[in-house]
Amino acid sequence: MRLSIRVHLDYGFPKPADVLLQIEAAAQRDQRLEAQSLTIRSDHPIRAVAGEEGIGQRCWARGDRRLVADYAATVHIARDAVDLSALPATPVAELPPEMIAYLLPSRYCESDRLEHWAQRRFAGLSGGALAMALMEWVHANLQYGWTDSSGRSGALETFAQRRGVCRDYAHLLVALARAVEIPARCVSAYAPGVDPPDFHAVAELWLDGAWHLMDATGMARANELARVAVGRDATDIAFMTIFGTANLLAQTVEVVRLPDTGTQP
Repeated sequence: MRLSIRVHLDYGFPKPADVLLQIEAAAQRDQRLEAQSLTIRSDHPIRAVAGEEGIGQRCWARGDRRLVADYAATVHIARDAVDLSALPATPVAELPPEMIAYLLPSRYCESDRLEHWAQRRFAGLSGGALAMALMEWVHANLQYGWTDSSGRSGALETFAQRRGVCRDYAHLLVALARAVEIPARCVSAYAPGVDPPDFHAVAELWLDGAWHLMDATGMARANELARVAVGRDATDIAFMTIFGTANLLAQTVEVVRLPDTGTQP
């Protein structure tokens, strides 16, 4: 799978503010950047820093009256389909130490508040079969609605309201996975077919020694997702964090499938 990605951001600032951008697709083993460019029109210096877990790149910019950013990339996805239902469970005490943070509750993934329900609802399942059951439950029981999320809602609120946007689906799946002792994290990504076109958020669960992407909205398959960033929840993966206030003037995200050239990364 090859993807063409184009992003345009245009924001106005009533007062100068620092801005942390996280919009560049990550260069990883299962996704190769064939080409990319990021242009930020600003009168202030730009500084790049590593993303969470060393995945992807963040960019510090300064919003002063106006900040315009344009990003373009061609990404080759080389990610094989995996039968998750066949993957075994890993006892928590045998997990790598870096997985511990992804077993614990976080700001928007209140897994401790969902433990009793999840362990009772999915009793008898384990490993990949359990992960698939969680994703299928979230997909079947939430209603997708662009205006249904405040941007500050967590997994518990989404569980109660049974509606939300992609970040809410991801938060709930991650929280439920942690509640049944499967390490899980949130991932910001680009994907074709997202409706309406925008930055996308999915979950990634640790099963049988590897991370596996899972989109509970059903809008994207694992082999057509281009990771941007990973983290505990939306706090870590936001495409733009503004340390002040800003006004949206224009924003577009376009992700298009390209013909596969047959080359290997």
